[in-house]
Amino acid sequence: MTQKTLAIAIALIAPLAAAPATVGKSGLDAERLARIPVRMKAFVEKGTVAGVVTLLARHGEVAHLEATGYQDLDAKAPMRKDTIFQIMSMTKPVTGVAIMILAEEGRLSLGDPVEKHLPEFKGQWVIDARDGDKTRTLKRPSRPITIRDLMTHTSGMPSGGGPAEIRSRTLAEAVAIVSQQPLEFEPGTRWFYSNAGINTLGRIVEVVADKPFEQFVEERIFQPLVMNDSHFFPPVEKHARISPAYRIENGAMKRADVDLYRKGYKNPGPAWGLFSTAADMANFYQMMLSGGAFRGKRILSTAGVQVMTANHTGAMTAGHGPGLSFGLTWNVVREPLGTLTMLSEGTFMHGGAFGTHGWVDRKKDMLGVFMIQRTGGGDPDERNAFLAIANSAVTE
Repeated sequence: MTQKTLAIAIALIAPLAAAPATVGKSGLDAERLARIPVRMKAFVEKGTVAGVVTLLARHGEVAHLEATGYQDLDAKAPMRKDTIFQIMSMTKPVTGVAIMILAEEGRLSLGDPVEKHLPEFKGQWVIDARDGDKTRTLKRPSRPITIRDLMTHTSGMPSGGGPAEIRSRTLAEAVAIVSQQPLEFEPGTRWFYSNAGINTLGRIVEVVADKPFEQFVEERIFQPLVMNDSHFFPPVEKHARISPAYRIENGAMKRADVDLYRKGYKNPGPAWGLFSTAADMANFYQMMLSGGAFRGKRILSTAGVQVMTANHTGAMTAGHGPGLSFGLTWNVVREPLGTLTMLSEGTFMHGGAFGTHGWVDRKKDMLGVFMIQRTGGGDPDERNAFLAIANSAVTE
């Protein structure tokens, strides 16, 4: 072989040698994925989080599933890949899918007035003016609130409806009470995050389907999606797998005063009530990413998925972060400002009050799940680090 021929051969081989090793058919760089548990371990050692479960899937294949740190910090029990988390507001899109199932069966329409299905909402009032906390002037709204208003958080319903407020009331009782409260603003004119609005969607599911909300979701979503560890009322035999929640106090992680098992609750909490695992939620997100089907079982039509994940709030200030809009129970990346963690425009997602988060990026054919249990809200550095590393691992 001449020197010239050898040089050409080396030039052809070199790019192949430099190509990153990828995980299966996912096209995700294995070396970059390996950075995720290392970075999560650093957060655990720093004391900002007790433990983390991270999952990534691309092209229908789970390429990364890691558990880091502790499920129970006090007992030094390691975090497990199948640890069960209270996912709080990550529940909301599940409730949204339940509504879409009924819409696709022609049993309700997204534009229906809520009062069509829940007569207690007839004759609502809206706040017209306020004098501090002393007096409020009320008027009739220009139109009744609709199911779509509830799904986009533009109904004007108040923000209440959390666990402490409704634990001792059935879903029917809790929704009946909030139906008598005045709206905060004219329907459709503003975005205002409302647990009460999503709980009302759950009550509509009960009335239209003629069965308890949690039973409908179990039969129509959890069972076909093989979400075997997803429950609104977790069975006793799974209590040991539920992670406690923690808070940061004086720079240290302390166990938060959070009801781990919801014993005695009468209300499933359609806005916040779900317990689940990273793998179960990945199945739910894969269904959405695949246009409504999962392993040959169709939950929604492709059109239904597209409607749910479109921008329904236009240029209105909406969503939980800059550059976002809101779809039907989903945050949606609307503009470049929402892509700073390298998510594509059009990505849809939702998080929870204890720091959990999940997203679906159609342009990358990719989904991710991030699970921690820390109270206090905010924009977790751990989550943003996971998002950035995960999206940087896409090689094609």
